[in-house]
Parts: sequence; C-alpha cells; structure tokens
Amino acid sequence: MISYLWPRFLVERDLRRCIRCGVCTRQCAFEVHHLYEEEDWVYSDESACVGCLRCVTLCPTKALVVRPNPTQPPPNANWTTEYLQNIYKQAETGGVLLTGMGCDKGYPVYWDRMVLDASQVSNPSIDPLREPMELRTYLGAKPDSLEVERVEGRPVLHTKLAPQLELAVPIMFSAISYGAISYNACESLARAAAELGTFYNTGEGGLHRNLYRYGKNTICQVASGRFGVHADYLEVAAALEIKIGQGAKPGIGGHLPGEKVTGEISRTRMIPRGTDALSPAPHHDIYSIEDLAQLVYALKEATDWEKPVSVKIAAVHNSAAIASGIVRAGADIVVLDGIRGGTGAAPTMIRDNVGIPVELALAAVDDRLRREGIRNRASLVVAGGIRCSADVVKAIALGADAVYIGTAALVALGCHVCQRCYTGKCNWGIATQDPRLTRRLNPDVGARRLVNLVRAWSHEIMEMLGGMGINAIESLRGNRLKLRGVGLNQEELEILGIRHAGR
Repeated sequence: MISYLWPRFLVERDLRRCIRCGVCTRQCAFEVHHLYEEEDWVYSDESACVGCLRCVTLCPTKALVVRPNPTQPPPNANWTTEYLQNIYKQAETGGVLLTGMGCDKGYPVYWDRMVLDASQVSNPSIDPLREPMELRTYLGAKPDSLEVERVEGRPVLHTKLAPQLELAVPIMFSAISYGAISYNACESLARAAAELGTFYNTGEGGLHRNLYRYGKNTICQVASGRFGVHADYLEVAAALEIKIGQGAKPGIGGHLPGEKVTGEISRTRMIPRGTDALSPAPHHDIYSIEDLAQLVYALKEATDWEKPVSVKIAAVHNSAAIASGIVRAGADIVVLDGIRGGTGAAPTMIRDNVGIPVELALAAVDDRLRREGIRNRASLVVAGGIRCSADVVKAIALGADAVYIGTAALVALGCHVCQRCYTGKCNWGIATQDPRLTRRLNPDVGARRLVNLVRAWSHEIMEMLGGMGINAIESLRGNRLKLRGVGLNQEELEILGIRHAGR
C-alpha cells in the first residue's frame, strides 16, 4: 500500500565534503544514515529523520544540512499540512498520535505581550555590580503576624514558622522522572541544584538510590501511581509534592513504555522490569478537597511536620478556585503548570488543546488568594514555557514566588526539541535508557551547563531589578505596577491585572 506520509525534513549532503567516515551513521539512533563502504556511498532515509541535528552537529566536515521539507499539498487555510498528515498517519496505524515536549501551537505567549517598567529620575535605578541585590527566596506558609521580643538589645522570634525551602535564586528544575530521562540527566539536574542552592524535582518516577546524597536539594513527587514512594523516599526529600495534574496533559495519567523500564528503573519505581508504568488519571484516594487534605496531613505526619508539602495542578479555567481549596487543605506551596509545559509523552491532541496559558492562571490565582486573605499561607510556583530570565521576572511581578524550568533545562543539556522523547531514541542521551545513547551525556558537563544557565539568568534578573529601582526579589512579588501590556485587549488586561503600555 502506498503511504501518503512524506518526510518532515530533507537531508542534504555535500558530496564534495563528505568523507564517508560513518559518524552520521553511528550517531543517529533513528537509523536515517546508512554507509555502504563497498560502494563508497552514504544513503539517507529522510522519512526517519526527526530533525534533532545530531548528525549536523557532529559531522567533522560540515557536509550535512537538515531543513524542513518544502514539499506541501495545495495551500488550504483549514486543511493544513499538519492536519492532513495526522489523518494519513492515523488512517494507516489506527493509533493515538503521540508527541513530546510542550505545546507548539501559536497561542498567545503573554510573557511576550508584557513589558517591564523602569526607573528614571524620581526613583533612581540601582547598580547591581556595586550595590547589594537579594534574590534569595523562601517557599512555604508564612504566619499572619510575628511575635518578636527584644532581649538584651537583640530581637528574639517567638512565632514558630512553618518549614521553608530556601532558594538562592527563584528558579528550580521541574519535575522530570527517572525513566522519562536518563540517569545521567537526573544526576546533572541534581548536582546543578546543589551547586546553585536551589532544588530539582524527581517527577513521578521515584529517586535512584545513588542520588539520595542530593536529598537536601530534592523535591520528591507523590503522584497517582505512587511509583517509588516509600519511607526512605519521603525521609530523604527536602519537600514533597503531590502531583494532581500537569500542563502538557491535564486530566489524564502518565505512561512510561515498558521498553524504557530497565532493571534500575524497575527497582526505583518498584514495578516489574519491562512492564508499562501507567499512572491513573486521578488519585484513587482523592475525590475532594477533603481527601486532598488527608493526604497532605498524612505526608506531614510521616515526615514529622518538618517538610513543606506542595500540590501541583494544571492551569485550567477554574485554577483560582482549586488553588483556594488546596491552600485551605494545608498545602504550603501551590504549583501551576501551563499549556506550554513539556512532557516525555502525551497524546498530541490533548497537549495542544487542553489547558490554558499559565500567565492567566497565575494572575487569577494570586488575585483570589489575596482577596480571600490567605495568600501568605502558601507560596506560588509556576511552570510551563519559562524560556528566559525576563519570563522569570514577569512571572514574579505577576504574583509567583518562584518558577520551575524544564524544557529550558533540557535544552541546556543539549536537547534540540525534536519532540520524539517518547521513542526512547534521544540522540543527545537525555530522553532515553539505551546505554549506547545515555553515555553521550556527561553529568560533569551537564551540571556545569545548567549552573552556567541559571547563573547567567541570575545576573540578568539582578540587572532588570536594578533597572526598576528594586534591590530585592521580595519587593517585586505581585507588584503588577511594574508590568505593562502591549497589544492586549481590555479583558486580557483585566485578567492579568495590569495596565496597557502608555498608561
């Protein structure tokens, strides 16, 4: 039968430069390139190319170019190439379309439609190179008031504070499970978090025993499948996170294919080797806010009330009401994950069409918690499409205490966002369990690149704070007067709680 699918990419080889060394053949896990030594010829199967650019990057003579295939069906504004290809694929396979990473649809990116205010004459800017600048952030419930007594000229705090996470910078590494990514990628994230004085999240795949030494910088997730959840896991963590939903696939569970469940992953997740790891869509012990409160209480009891507990939800239309219930259920941190949040595998239709941008959810949640007088009882963390330091600053001005970065962290490790994480054939050694591929990611190099990224962002954040006349990140939180909209309609401005530029 003739296939109606055509290659997404064209592989162009300059035969004058190609020396038939076989690097491209050895490096491509998708078996695009084939070297025929006897004929002194290299053939490229373009139908298998995913555009990861591994071959282009490592070609010693720069003989390769990979570019989008210009061959297209007749132009049609409704029946685009993407929809035609999806229908052809499902007509041939009868399967659900899968994809990786975050939503790539052209929905508005509200970070790009907001600009930051700056200081001029009446409120002078601050030079972060010569004046103190504080990025330290504390996540956890704060009391309504503090009882302080002065003893021998020194203040003594009598109010007992809830457990807090201390972040040197308001940036953490998102929940990405061992299994979805390689051990080397997990170690890179853990080591970088420890060096930066921040935290990384295990995701729902448990924590490899070799990474317990980074427990002080680890947030351990408790998801619906309870993979890898046991007493030692809870004890080693700095904080615990109950995962209700995620931005890439709100309302559905997770799936790690059996071929990615190696011996180490089976031990970590406490499931048989080679079996699919299926997370139910709901927690089967949570069907109300009261049920959630019981799990929050149970986790705090299990850890002697020494660790903050967060609850992660996907950004949806009623996130504000849900977040209010979560705070009243006793959670110390609320995590909002937007529609652009990444994932290792998700049904394409759900990733691209379910959920809302995290900017709108964040503004609504912060506003509601303030109106109800409970904003101090929990910190807000946002995730899903944080791409640069400016996004971080805008998120904090919009009401967040800190942000999670996931895709940006993987890109720092070498990811080229080819969106084929679910195949387990990641050529960069990140989203794979193939030993031949995982060793391509050196944890020493990975950790250093992550540290460089966050430190570079930190310098930029301090510059932006100084430009606004602010010398501490705490002073920016929820300060929406420092934001202005560009090209937004009145309803969008009202939801975000900001004014249009020029006003």
